[in-house]
Order: sequence, then structure tokens, then C-alpha cells
Amino acid sequence: MLLAFFAAILSPASASDAALLQRIAMGDRKALRELYDRCAPAALALARRILRGAAEAEDVVQDVFVEAWLHASRFDPRRGNAVAWLLAMARSRALDRVRARGVAERAGAALGREDSGAVALPIETAQQRQERERIQAALASLPPEQREALLLAYFEGLSQREIAARTGEALGTVKTRCRLALEKLSRLLAEVEP
Repeated sequence: MLLAFFAAILSPASASDAALLQRIAMGDRKALRELYDRCAPAALALARRILRGAAEAEDVVQDVFVEAWLHASRFDPRRGNAVAWLLAMARSRALDRVRARGVAERAGAALGREDSGAVALPIETAQQRQERERIQAALASLPPEQREALLLAYFEGLSQREIAARTGEALGTVKTRCRLALEKLSRLLAEVEP
């Protein structure tokens, strides 16, 4: 579950998911249910990873699928697959909540309050565990600086400019590391797929 996001954005586009989005754009509720059943677990895992809270993560997933229902016609299969589109929305909304929470926590700290964020992770299926392990192995094979850049971008929500500032590297170096890491992950995951 750690990297369901990477699995989705690096896998080939699914024609059936794109077809579901076309049906959703025409108001087909059954298609929305099917897409939800297929994609919600990955979106929830990503949101939980970022937010560290089940209730907030579930809210994010609900928001994502409401957005998909309302704006399915905006999906462009030439720009990526449907799962990646949904996970990108989930990531964006989760990071928005983290940023908003940061503001609230700073205000709370000023008032002497603390916030706890411990979360129990959902039980994994064997297939999910294998996929997680496969992606973790691919990530582990990246050079440390490329892996760090990706993790800072995707799980801490830092921009490439913020990553450069945090690591002390040039912006161009950070951009190159992110691009090379994604290309290598794409190749590694494509090689291992059954």
C-alpha cells in the first residue's frame, strides 16, 4: 500500500477504466460504482499514508469520486490512465488537508493544544502485499538521492523547488533526479509484471 500511487501512475492505461469514465460522464451510476470498487482501495491507501487518519482519508476518497462524477468529461486518456487521474486527485486533496491541518496545529500549539495522528493500517490482501513488496523493491533499487526526491515529492507534497531548498541541491538536479527515477521505476515495474 505504501506505493499504490506509483503502481497506478506507472502502469499502462486501462481502456476499461477510460470507458467507465466515459459512461460516468454520461451519467451512468453503475459505471461510477464499478470504478469506485476498482480504484477506491488504492486511493484510500494513498490518502491514509499522507493523512495518517482513516476518517480524513475516507473523506478525501469520497471527494475524489464526487469530483469524478461531476467532471468525468475532463478526463483525457492521452495524458494518462484513469487510476492515475483519480490518485492524483486523491494526493492533491490529501496534501491540501495536511497543509490546512498544519495551520490548525500551529494555531492549536499557540493555545497549548496537541493533536495526535496515530492510525491503524487496513489489512492487506496477499495480492496487495505482493504488489507493495514489488514496488518497494523497485524503489529500493533507485539511487538514494532519486528515491529521496520522489518520496519528498509524493509523500510530503514538496514541490521540486522546495526539495531543492531542503536538500541543498540545484533545482535542475532535483528535476533530473525525479524524471530519471520515474523512468527507471516505469522500466523496472514493466519488467516484473506478470
